[in-house]
Amino acid sequence: MRLISISDYNHATMQLGRPVYDNQKRILLTAGRTIDPRYLKRLEDMDIRYLFVEDSVSEGITMDEMMDMPTWLDAIEAVQQVYKVAATNKPFELKDIQQMTNKLIDEVNKRKAIVLIPTTSIAEDLRPYAHSVNVALLALQVGKKLSSINNLQMRDLALGVLLHDIGKAITSNDENHPQTGFDYLRKVRGLSLLSAHVAFQHHEQFNGTGFPRGITGKEFHEYAQLCGICNLYDNMISRDHIPPHMAMEMIMTKSNVGFSEEIVHAFIHSIPSYTPGTKVVLSNGEKAIVTKIKSHMQRPVIRIIESNKEVSLEEDHTLLITGTFDEK
Repeated sequence: MRLISISDYNHATMQLGRPVYDNQKRILLTAGRTIDPRYLKRLEDMDIRYLFVEDSVSEGITMDEMMDMPTWLDAIEAVQQVYKVAATNKPFELKDIQQMTNKLIDEVNKRKAIVLIPTTSIAEDLRPYAHSVNVALLALQVGKKLSSINNLQMRDLALGVLLHDIGKAITSNDENHPQTGFDYLRKVRGLSLLSAHVAFQHHEQFNGTGFPRGITGKEFHEYAQLCGICNLYDNMISRDHIPPHMAMEMIMTKSNVGFSEEIVHAFIHSIPSYTPGTKVVLSNGEKAIVTKIKSHMQRPVIRIIESNKEVSLEEDHTLLITGTFDEK
């Protein structure tokens, strides 16, 4: 299985690897079927831009690094329900979102790597909440690399990141949403003030050029930095459609500018640049497909397309990935 742009779908050679859902989380198209061109047009009209497919090239790729779609959709719904309450400016009950936080932590802890389900693989109405879930998954994955964050603190981190944009449910002024979110969250009984500060600070920058307060250095809390860097990355790959390896290059430029060197270093060593299913060009000119991530995030296992030979780049130091190539 692999993830493709909907424009690359080939009716003759591909079938769906995972279901397609609408904005009510109902299955529009089931896995294992081909897509009629008329349905494909409907999906494009819904602005669904990515599909999971099975084909001969992706045979054997399991995408174990990606959480299952039903759990992901449950997390999206949990965030959506909190936003609905926040829109009334009334406090929400922590229980349900805390339970979902624990599930996300379990999802991250049982995987060596996390590969995101793109927000643009579902209906547009759900994307703001899907974005929050994806940013939380990334932040938890990076947080595992930091010795300063223990298992109990991971809960506060995850809650803060899941709700980092909650101010947008209350105000339409984008520049005010960090302050508005913080003012709302700090009144929620049982919610850590550190979680609220994630919403407050997630648009700050390490060099003081962020907002709303223009704080610098150590004033920029570690949890909020994790949220900020993961928020930036998910926006690049989901909203701006920047390939993951290029987004990673841009993240590298943020060391001691947007975020501390430690946070950027942890991100680079936690998030893969080339996800399973990505077609890549190697330094010897051969073409390959990434099949899985073992332990080195930037040196995946690849399968040479012409010979079908699998190579772990973590173990083979003679080959480099020099780029990717398009479907057509």
